[in-house]
Amino acid sequence: MATGDATPDDGRPAAAVVDGLDAPVILFDGVCNLCNAAVRAVVRYDDAGVYRFAPLGSPVGQELLRRHGLPTDELDSVVLVADGAAYTRSTAALRVCRRLGLPWSLLGPLLAVPVPLRDPFYDLVARTRYRLFGRTDECQVPPPTVRDRLTERALDQSP
Repeated sequence: MATGDATPDDGRPAAAVVDGLDAPVILFDGVCNLCNAAVRAVVRYDDAGVYRFAPLGSPVGQELLRRHGLPTDELDSVVLVADGAAYTRSTAALRVCRRLGLPWSLLGPLLAVPVPLRDPFYDLVARTRYRLFGRTDECQVPPPTVRDRLTERALDQSP
């Protein structure tokens, strides 16, 4: 089955779900405890409910990666897909923070720091995240506040 033909749990092809997205999507490592905690934090501070989420390995995540020319295997980064572009590593994280409430929005100006100075810190956390924060054997079942904003489920409730 081609990546675009994979279906999310609502039965639609991933390509159809991606075509219907009109909100920024954060792609994350669904088995990483740190990544799952970060998603819950984004939900908590995203007062406007702007962001949607998809695990990197999900059909929608894989389709978004493919469409933006990013590797669909072994991607060791959070990815933000917004405004027709995909952002990775520290740029993705800081662009997400910039749209959140305080105190996270205060990190937005760090985007002015050159990427070669920012990304080594991001990479250090990415390399050690499983050792420091642990991982699960499979993608965790998110709490209801997150579940409603997963790409496969959020569009389920559209008119």
